[in-house]
Amino acid sequence: MRKTPSTINPALSRVISETGHTDLIVVTDAGLPIPVGSERIDLAYRPGEPAFLDVLDTVLGEMVIEGATAPAEIAEQSPAMLAALRERLEPLGVELELVPHVEFKARTRSARAFVRSGEFTAYANVILHAGVAY
Repeated sequence: MRKTPSTINPALSRVISETGHTDLIVVTDAGLPIPVGSERIDLAYRPGEPAFLDVLDTVLGEMVIEGATAPAEIAEQSPAMLAALRERLEPLGVELELVPHVEFKARTRSARAFVRSGEFTAYANVILHAGVAY
């Protein structure tokens, strides 16, 4: 068992460790379609659990990011979730780009991995663009 208070899920820990500059990691709700053949780290164990923001906080605590993209529909359908996303990204100096959901799904096709939460909030999805620590 790890001695440090970091990610203990082996697949998630490995993917974060293997992620390089400009790689994309998608943190998703329970419903986002994941392309066949893509790496899926499915953390969901019942509706709503784990929460999207809990999973996102875990990933943000370990990964350097330089950009983020979310579906534009989140602004209308889930404004509280959008506010929570911005609250987490702004202190990191990361601007959140909003794109139509169709385009968002197209962009996910090049993702390194998908980390699926059990979230049941509409459009609670974000693409994290990996940065570098130097």
